[in-house]
Amino acid sequence: MATLPLSPLLFFVTISSHLASSTAASAHYLEAACNVTRHRALCMRSLESFSHSAAWKQKNPCWWARGAVAVTLTEANDVGRYLAKMKHGGRTRGGRAGRAMADCVECFGDAVAELRSSLGELRRLERGTFEYQMSNVETWVSAALTNQDTCLDGFGGYKGKEVGEVKAKVLNATYLTSNALALVNNLASSGAWRN
Repeated sequence: MATLPLSPLLFFVTISSHLASSTAASAHYLEAACNVTRHRALCMRSLESFSHSAAWKQKNPCWWARGAVAVTLTEANDVGRYLAKMKHGGRTRGGRAGRAMADCVECFGDAVAELRSSLGELRRLERGTFEYQMSNVETWVSAALTNQDTCLDGFGGYKGKEVGEVKAKVLNATYLTSNALALVNNLASSGAWRN
């Protein structure tokens, strides 16, 4: 059986060791970032793809806040489309349930716009206007969460499989938004304006 020469074997061991320590560091940065959120397991799952970036990004709270808002925006967009489809084709078209669904579609439209504005602002943070910009972002993400909660409240007295599915999707979006708000608040308090 042939053996590898020492130098390639040493190279392989060195690379493997570096990858393992890099993965451990990434997991550490992700866990540390998510520690400020209420839904930590969801935070870690939703931001896992962002943990494969350069270490200098992972150390910056701006990276995690932007990632969380981006993930939340995607989810809110998906839920908004789902709600619009349910509104037009589901069994909730008439009566109070139909009005609740229409309100939900509007609430999610507003939430998407607020999250989009937040992400845009996070992408152009500057030292001289950091506090003002972060105040805007905190307000918009908080408003997005309020809109999602309002949607959920509209279905408070309703039951059934279809309503249960709607509630589950909306609730997941609210958890992601809550996490994004926690990471945005953490960024605002850290003053780490560099992105």
